[in-house]
Amino acid sequence: FLAVILGEVANFAAYAFAPAILVTPLGALSIIFSAVLAHFILNERLHMFGVVGCALCVVGSIDIVLHAPMERKIDSVSEIWQLATEPGFIVYSCLAVALALVLMFWVVHHTEQRKMLAYVAICSLFGSLTVISVKAVAIALKLSFNGVNQFVYIQTWFFISVVIICCLVQLNYLNKALDSFNTAVVAPVYYVMFTTLTILANMIMYKDWDSQNATQIASEVCGFVTIVAGTFLLHKTRDMGNTQPDSDSLRADCELQEHS
Repeated sequence: FLAVILGEVANFAAYAFAPAILVTPLGALSIIFSAVLAHFILNERLHMFGVVGCALCVVGSIDIVLHAPMERKIDSVSEIWQLATEPGFIVYSCLAVALALVLMFWVVHHTEQRKMLAYVAICSLFGSLTVISVKAVAIALKLSFNGVNQFVYIQTWFFISVVIICCLVQLNYLNKALDSFNTAVVAPVYYVMFTTLTILANMIMYKDWDSQNATQIASEVCGFVTIVAGTFLLHKTRDMGNTQPDSDSLRADCELQEHS
């Protein structure tokens, strides 16, 4: 638990010095490593296809990092607030909260097969808003340490409140997902959803793609596709090698061989 806190503090500090599209894939790599460690420590089987899936996620993240945009210069929290109150980001925030509430109060209680995806989607939707707020608070701290106090603005305290609320919701539903489903499956699915939505929110708010050319954008999209491919591979083969064929299946195979 202490290691998690120290890691998140370091991750929090990184948002003050680099764009979210660069920090988020690297910070979320801990999810991939947790899936690998679960194979050795928790005896949750991670077969060959799972290893390949995790590797693809890592490669996709590296591709995104190599073509990430430059950090936008921010001089005050008021400037961040102005970006956050533009129509595009307001629409995204409202849609994210509305969809998360639907998942929390309706989908989770009316489905069993898709419950894991619902849990992870809730964490990811709130997580994208958390990262935006965390970046604002981190920049406020950096500017305050440089002698320009940002905690006199009510906007700074608003972002702090959003961070606390969203983190509590994320912890609750991520724990539910991990308690009910295999870590080797939950971790990469959460990685892809969280990273994708976080980068999308960052692009809408900071408009980082405006400063990039078509080659850089295409490379980042390829990174996304690689991550999704890795997660799809791990998710579709998650039960491979974990179950033994039952007697009915063996009997059916024998009968099929006799008829052939």
